[in-house]
Order: sequence, then C-alpha cells, then structure tokens
Amino acid sequence: MMFRYLLLIFLLAVLGTNAQDKKYTVYGMAFYNVENLFDTVNSDDTNDEEFTPDGSYHWNEMKYENKLKNISTVLNQLGGKYCPQGPAVVGLAEVENRKVLEDLVAYGNIADKNYQIVHEESPDYRGIDVALIYNPAIFTLESHKTYPFELPEDTKYKTRDQLLVTGHISGEKVHVIVNHWPSRRAKSIRREQAAAVTRAIVDSLLNDDASAKIFVMGDFNDDPTNNSIKKVLKGKRKKSEVQNDEMYNPYWDFYAQGIGTLGYKGSWSLFDQILMSKGLIDADKKELFYWKSEIFNKDFLINQEGQFKGYPKRTHSKGIYLNGYSDHLPVITYIAKEL
Repeated sequence: MMFRYLLLIFLLAVLGTNAQDKKYTVYGMAFYNVENLFDTVNSDDTNDEEFTPDGSYHWNEMKYENKLKNISTVLNQLGGKYCPQGPAVVGLAEVENRKVLEDLVAYGNIADKNYQIVHEESPDYRGIDVALIYNPAIFTLESHKTYPFELPEDTKYKTRDQLLVTGHISGEKVHVIVNHWPSRRAKSIRREQAAAVTRAIVDSLLNDDASAKIFVMGDFNDDPTNNSIKKVLKGKRKKSEVQNDEMYNPYWDFYAQGIGTLGYKGSWSLFDQILMSKGLIDADKKELFYWKSEIFNKDFLINQEGQFKGYPKRTHSKGIYLNGYSDHLPVITYIAKEL
C-alpha cells in the first residue's frame, strides 16, 4: 500500500488556504556526488591504483566498509522529512563500477529500501562513472541510454558518459539525465561542450513531447551563473522566466545567497544542481508538479573543527584519512501530486 512508502502532507504554503481539504503525495528526486566510491581491487584499464591497499590512500576493506556505511547513512536520511521511504531516484557521481553500487544498496542502512541500479561503464581514465538508483515501489523503470562526450579534435580526451533514465512515477513518465561534467582543471569550454550534449538530449525529448517532465541533475563543476548552465542549458532563475525549451534552476537562489554544496579555497561553490523542464512547473496539480528544492546540509556532514571547519567532511584531505562522507553535499528536489 502506497501510504507505507509516501508521506501525505498539506502544501498550504504552495497551494494556498483553499487547499486545506486536499492531500498531496510527495516524491524526492536527489543527486549526490559520493566522492571516490572505489572498491579495493586494482583494475587494469583505469587509474585506480590510489584506491588499493598498496596505493597512496592505503584503501583497504575497513576503509571501504566505512565508506559504504557513511554514504548509506546519508541516503537513509535524505528526504526523510517528506518521503519516509526515501527518494524515488538518486543520481550518483564518482562510483567506480557496478560492484560498489551493489554493495551500497545492500548495506544495512538502506537494504530495506530495495534500491535498484542503472549503470553503464564510462571511458573516464580514473574509472569513475555516473549511475542512478531507484526505489521500485515508487519509480518504474522503462529504459536507459548513455551519451558519450567526444571531441573529434581530441580523440584521446575521455570523461564520463551522460545517463538518461526514463520511467514512471504515479503513472506519469519522467526523464532523468545524470551528469558529471569535466572538472575545473579543464577549460570552461569543455563544460559548455558537455552542456551541449545534455541540451541535445533535452531537445530530443521535447521534440517528442513538448510538455515532457525532465530532470537534469549532476555535478556540473560550474555554478548556476556560468555559461554552461545559464546559456547552453538555458537554466533560468525564476519560474516565470521559463519559456518553451528553457529550464528552471531553483538552485540559482541558493547560490545568490552564498549557499553551496562544496567549499574550496575559502568560498562555497554550487556545482550540484537539479534543473527541470517547463512541464514540471506548469503542470496541473492533478499531475506531477514541482514543489521545492533543498541542499541536504546536516551537521554530521560538516567538519566541526580544524582547518576545514564548516566545509563538507570528506574521506581524505591532503592524504590524511578522515573517515568522512564526501566533499560534496547532496541535493534533492521534491515533486508532488494531488490525490
């Protein structure tokens, strides 16, 4: 019975006082860069030597087990205020392979959620991929497809594929595109080129259905005001600004307030975002519609002392093992539907 999985709440702040007799089901759509979720085995085809017992991080079974425990702890709490059974889907970045995903979803903290996995290997030299896990009691998988980021002028350049996952929530089709764009060590044009790949996927979906419900989530390695997000992906700060093929970016307001998902050199960046198509902000309340977005910023995820006080508690810092969670904070967007 769905009431066992989902929280029914009054959305009076959004829908007004006339909605007092109406109830809504809330669903969470989340993203988390889990920072180097590697197993301990050396793979011949990737540069993962650091994450082996003999590597620079001395990555052993104890550390791997701690990493699984920490990430599963986050996933167990993510969205729980409104979605007791957790998010419908969680996009993930920096996972090494399917095995680490299988170990993660089977971990005690979240094993009862029965998360299923969507994953394909990417050509990234470090061996890190994007993936998506989903709760089959809430999200019904229809299909998935990967899209490579290729440079004809530089065939040696390798990075993460983009993952498109299509499925159904409450009988409605939704599309989720999971991204991890080139790092800040690369020129900004590389992220703009990655954004163009995402933009082409979105355009294809909208050509098939102008009111398609599309989520673009990921670690973009750019902030909401950078050209890759603002211009190429056509991300808008306000819902009222969104036209036709443009996208709403609720994380722009967070960024304008100085709120971010990772700290670097004394300041916050907001690389982790979830954008959505016009079909989610224009929808009738009897369809799935956008409610609100959050950055999951709990005290246990933050360093409480030392040089990096106030920033996310990562797994390693300057070669020192911290037994942290990730250098990124998770983000989650809530959608709802009238019962």
